Amino acid sequence: MLPDDANVAGNVHGGTILKMIEEAGAIISTRHCNSKHRESCVAALARVERTDFLSPMNIGEVAHVSAEITYTSKHSVEVQVTVTSENIITGVKKVTNKATLWYVPLSLSNVERVLEVPPLVYVRKDQEVEGRKRYEAQKLERMETTWKTSDTIQPVLNTEPYTIGYSQSSLIHLLGPSDCSLQGFVHGGVTMKLMDEVAGIVAARHCKTNIVTASVDAINFHKKIKKGCVITISGRLTFTSNKSMEIEVLVDADPIVDHSAERFRAASAFFTYVSLSKDGKTLPVPPLLAQITGLEHSTYGPFTGPSATLMWAMHRDSYGGQDGPGPALGSSRQAEAGHFSWVGARGRPAETWLPSASVLVFSWPGDRAF
Repeated sequence: MLPDDANVAGNVHGGTILKMIEEAGAIISTRHCNSKHRESCVAALARVERTDFLSPMNIGEVAHVSAEITYTSKHSVEVQVTVTSENIITGVKKVTNKATLWYVPLSLSNVERVLEVPPLVYVRKDQEVEGRKRYEAQKLERMETTWKTSDTIQPVLNTEPYTIGYSQSSLIHLLGPSDCSLQGFVHGGVTMKLMDEVAGIVAARHCKTNIVTASVDAINFHKKIKKGCVITISGRLTFTSNKSMEIEVLVDADPIVDHSAERFRAASAFFTYVSLSKDGKTLPVPPLLAQITGLEHSTYGPFTGPSATLMWAMHRDSYGGQDGPGPALGSSRQAEAGHFSWVGARGRPAETWLPSASVLVFSWPGDRAF
């Protein structure tokens, strides 16, 4: 690992590791899909399961990336990747990452056509059974994320520190030949690295300390991105606890060389970051503040559950998919003497969980909001 791979504190960027993981997965899955001398194909990344960063990797260490195919369905390949760091001076090795990726084989003659995957030979029957369960679970979750493709992150000016608008960030990147495969589509690892960079900027703006990637929730790749597209990677805070912060990252692609094509959502994910001191110890994360609009004035404050009615007006609740005022689908609220306690679809209480693109309206008991 070289200085270009790390932040100012010497910790290797999570995006750099994610890119290595994807490259290993692409190699082994493409090799497998072409093993039966069928129609030539290339494996395209469709999804990355939750990835935990178990231990930091530092400048000067050597990264060992190993990949193994653990399940195949008719049209997809599951690859499990392990990353180990080695200090070549002391000889100490440690596992830094474990990840699961899903690939689909695309025909080289027509990249819009998905080919069949050669079946994997399993050592034990239960390996196939367990793999099938994982396949069905990720397929269901992937289908549930398709409705989020209409959600957007709008720029906010003149915001208070520790609010969503204060730390939210965007990066615009023109995809060139070095970002893409020989077939002219961007590498999944390139996209993930850029997503991690934006998430890191959001986390650093919020904490103003050294920050590192702790984990990545499932990254879903909704559509392929062609060479020459301009992509916009946007990130915003959605949740903070005492020791970590969750950041939603969206990737939109604009095919500027194709006037007939429209801008589209290419990928989405949630990143979790932690704040570190100069000694590498975890620091408390400043709470995320929400704007609370009163009858005559507005103020900012944390979700502390005031003894009044909390109402909300949403452009679109990105966790429930319901337009207009009201609770999200799959969420619950409980009224207690004029006080609503809100639990979001991601299972977090109102004190720490914030529906994206929402404004909380603070109204006194007795007022009718709707």
